[in-house]
Amino acid sequence: MTTPLWWYVARSSGMVAWVMLTTSVIWGVVLSTKAFPSARRPAWLLDLHRWLGGLTIAFVVLHIGALLADSYTHFTLADVAVPFASSWKPGAVALGVIAAWLLVAVQATSLAMRRLPRRVWRWVHLTSYATFWLTSVHAAFAGTDRESPMYLVTAVCTIVAVAWSAMYRLTNRKARRPSPARPGASTLGRSTPVH
Repeated sequence: MTTPLWWYVARSSGMVAWVMLTTSVIWGVVLSTKAFPSARRPAWLLDLHRWLGGLTIAFVVLHIGALLADSYTHFTLADVAVPFASSWKPGAVALGVIAAWLLVAVQATSLAMRRLPRRVWRWVHLTSYATFWLTSVHAAFAGTDRESPMYLVTAVCTIVAVAWSAMYRLTNRKARRPSPARPGASTLGRSTPVH
């Protein structure tokens, strides 16, 4: 295969990964708000969210693999795994590396969700927003397509969609369930019903 092919694969897989990440973040917002109340939520909604996250990982792996295979930029394994190791646009590439590691953390904790405290899973999962923004800045400064119409349309659509969904999430949060009383916990300060 010729070098330009790997460069095209790297660019296109990066764009597709960005769109998949956008879709996964938006779908996560749909699941975490009142859009689908828990009582009426079909199981496939969560499965779709997980599938979108898996697709994002797959396209990031393809993006990194194509960068390693391409001879134009001469990326090494350290360049794509360690922030600021790359000599080619080090800051922009570092943002992509950090975003990739955050994505791995989100996916790994999602797979181990039942074994983790809910609070730990939630905080790691919230880094999905940071992953999206880091990816967007990485695409703007490391990508070579930033002036193409397709990139510009993709950038505007993804950024507007995630910003809107984040605002929607903040204004339509689900009510938190009260935590159950621990056995032996003091009842001082609680009002007792008067009969």
